[in-house]
Amino acid sequence: MRQAAVAVCVTCTGDVPALLVTRRAAGLRAHAGQWALPGGRLDPGETPVRAALRELEEEVGLVRGEDDVLGLLDDYVTRSGYVMTPVVVWAGDAGELRPAEAEVAAAYQVPLADLDVEPVLLSIPESDAPVIRLPLLGGWVHAPTAAVVYQFCQVVCRGLHTRVAHLEQPVFAWR
Repeated sequence: MRQAAVAVCVTCTGDVPALLVTRRAAGLRAHAGQWALPGGRLDPGETPVRAALRELEEEVGLVRGEDDVLGLLDDYVTRSGYVMTPVVVWAGDAGELRPAEAEVAAAYQVPLADLDVEPVLLSIPESDAPVIRLPLLGGWVHAPTAAVVYQFCQVVCRGLHTRVAHLEQPVFAWR
């Protein structure tokens, strides 16, 4: 298993708390066009926190430091061979975001109220575990992003100790 990290970046526009969610660039060879959190593989010797902060800067131009890290969510093991550590980062008023065209088609600050919803759980013949997805802007966010966002909302918005390791990804995300 390879190590990866994602930034669960909390922003605030006015009095509206939001999460930073990206749409992956169409030209990427893996997971093109999917909703995602800024993140990627750990470089040699890098911690999940440093990797999440580096990826946040590389993907959307948002520079934050270790003092802005609020904590970690549960690791999520992906079907594509990664152990992904979600790092919760406070960004407050994030200002202008600058998506890196090669990786990110667009970046959105999605109000928490739009993400704190009941997930849709589907059954698939390839797995006994339920596949999780969340509605977003007329489409669907799939696991692993959906699992991480769901856990964040359960913990932060509802004060629940919810685990998500048992939630499955759709088959198209297994590669």
